[in-house]
Amino acid sequence: MRATTTRTGSQQDSRTDTVARMEGRQRTTWTSEIVALAALFFTVLLSAGCARATKANATASAPTAAVVKVVRRDLANQMEIASEFQPFQEIEVYAKVSGYIQKLEVDWGTHVKQGQMLAVLEIPELQQQLQQDEASFHRAENDLTRAREQLNQAQATYNVAHLANTRLADVQKSKPGLVAQQDLDAALGKDQETSAGQSAAEAGEAAAEQEVTAAKAAWEKDKVVYSYANITAPFAGVVTELDANTGELLPAGTSSNLSTKRLCKLSQNDLLRLVIPVPERAVPDIHLGQPIAVKVSAVNRTFPGKIVRFSDQIDLQTRTMHTEVEVPNPKYELVPGMYASVQIPLRVSEKALTVPVQSVQNTADGKGTVLVVNADNTIEQRAIALGLQTATQVEVVSGLKENELVVFGEQGQYQPGQVVTPKVTELEQEAP
Repeated sequence: MRATTTRTGSQQDSRTDTVARMEGRQRTTWTSEIVALAALFFTVLLSAGCARATKANATASAPTAAVVKVVRRDLANQMEIASEFQPFQEIEVYAKVSGYIQKLEVDWGTHVKQGQMLAVLEIPELQQQLQQDEASFHRAENDLTRAREQLNQAQATYNVAHLANTRLADVQKSKPGLVAQQDLDAALGKDQETSAGQSAAEAGEAAAEQEVTAAKAAWEKDKVVYSYANITAPFAGVVTELDANTGELLPAGTSSNLSTKRLCKLSQNDLLRLVIPVPERAVPDIHLGQPIAVKVSAVNRTFPGKIVRFSDQIDLQTRTMHTEVEVPNPKYELVPGMYASVQIPLRVSEKALTVPVQSVQNTADGKGTVLVVNADNTIEQRAIALGLQTATQVEVVSGLKENELVVFGEQGQYQPGQVVTPKVTELEQEAP
């Protein structure tokens, strides 16, 4: 019994030692794994730090690249043509009738209104003609009055003779032989005679009326001719040239003789026009009423104008179309003959995605490439589709997004995949 008990205790001690050795090995294994994981973690951290340091060092040593943002703006493709201002209308003022200048109301540069007096001519012979016409008219009226009185007298004589003839004829019918045939013939003859007299009086009255009409027409005509002695402005304008003086004979300008002396030259300058030869390629973009910006270097200002007319036909020699632009000039700030630069918008694209033309390398019709600086400051080449192009900007139809950065300027010094330090360049807005 004692021996059995001793063996049993030894077996228990052996099992206890075995469990203890197993737990010790397990603790050793866990410790090793923890140490290994810690070493791996520190290795990863060290590698990341080295990578960041390497990237920072690479970025710090990277070349600086000028970039611009892809933005949206309104684009307008314009055509600029130089021209000179012309008056809206300009005429040479001549006298309708010949006469001496009695009063001269204008001078060089005088601004006149429509209907305003320019000069008064002295025409004595025409005044005498008017007096003669008036006298002829009154004489014709008197002749008409006398003819009407004669007509009344002839009508009364005819009525009496006709009544006597009618009565004798009625008696002859009711009581034949009571009235002598000679009396009947005399009454009939008197009736016919007075009837003819009445007709003659009526004709005399008609002739007198025509005389009155003719005399009045001659008088009115001469009054109209005499009114031409007052030379007035046919429209509001400016006297740009004066060719006559007070007391000078001004001949009638009714013939085609080029030597006929004129009074002055009158120009309407409150509305000016520009004649623009529009090239054939731009003709489809020209529309009536289209607003036009007109730059005048002499006054360093831009004035509003609009297209008001065009020939709607291409000149076969110049391949251009005659187009006119009107420019209001109510304050007379502009003078005919000044040079102006007309900017005609041909195409307009609102809120277009745009980049500067210096950022685009054209590759084909309507296509090109740009160098994009991505979020990692790395250069990548991007193909884009192009739209409307102006002098400084080009529309991007596809291939870029708003606010992306593209290289501005010379692109040959950068390569795709290269790390750069971007520096945003602010560009001025394109002048409208």
